[in-house]
Amino acid sequence: MRISPAERAGNYVILVLFSLVALAPIVTILRTALAPETAADAATGAPLHVENFARAWEQGRFGEYMLNSVVIAALVVAVATVCSIMAGYALGAFEFRGSQALFYLFLVGLMVPTEAIVVPLFFDFRTVGLTNTVWGIALPQMAQSIAFGTFWMRSYFRGANRSIVEAARLDGAGHHRVLWQVLVPVARPAVVTLVLLTFMWTWNEFLIPLVMSPNAQLRTAPLGLALFQGQYVQGTTLLAAGAVLVALPVVVLYLFLQRHFIQGMLEGAVRE
Repeated sequence: MRISPAERAGNYVILVLFSLVALAPIVTILRTALAPETAADAATGAPLHVENFARAWEQGRFGEYMLNSVVIAALVVAVATVCSIMAGYALGAFEFRGSQALFYLFLVGLMVPTEAIVVPLFFDFRTVGLTNTVWGIALPQMAQSIAFGTFWMRSYFRGANRSIVEAARLDGAGHHRVLWQVLVPVARPAVVTLVLLTFMWTWNEFLIPLVMSPNAQLRTAPLGLALFQGQYVQGTTLLAAGAVLVALPVVVLYLFLQRHFIQGMLEGAVRE
């Protein structure tokens, strides 16, 4: 199918317009973060004030909060990715009694909102002494991420090349070797997409850390930003700088993995 020059130009115009709409808030936040905070800063005449990020980092204690977020996100991503791969392989590559019912049980985890379970979970975790701990914040997010990850990896393994699996089994490979040495390397785009989405959701989670750490011993980056907002309601410059700092890890990880992420999303769309 040939596309006329007018249609191609129209497509580019639409893409440019959507890009401007998407980038406008980001540019506004960056401009605000780099603006002078005080009259003394404005008097220097510098066009960009990168020192705002250092001030926000120190005054908002983002170093401590982001370290908590990194630890929690690393735990959630590692456990959820491994469990999702194994569960997706079991439900996608095999048919056994109760497999459909088990898969639907995983889907329930996608349908139940966090707001419906966080309060009962808090009382359960408080009973066993898991509140105000890393595991108290990480475990609910692991469960939610495994529910999506199982659905995601099951779709991939159901569409995997059967000839590769059969060839590996003819060579004497067992299920463990077929999964980790044959299918997982081929499924790298899907796994990278799962890792990136899980990291993003865990990093941006606000409600679970807020409820599971009632004495605020384990504030994560979003909670720290909310506290910073309460301290600097009028100081939009430092608030914007803090927002950039909190969002930066997700942006950097996406830029680093974008090729695999886009490939994984496209493959998932084709399979579905």
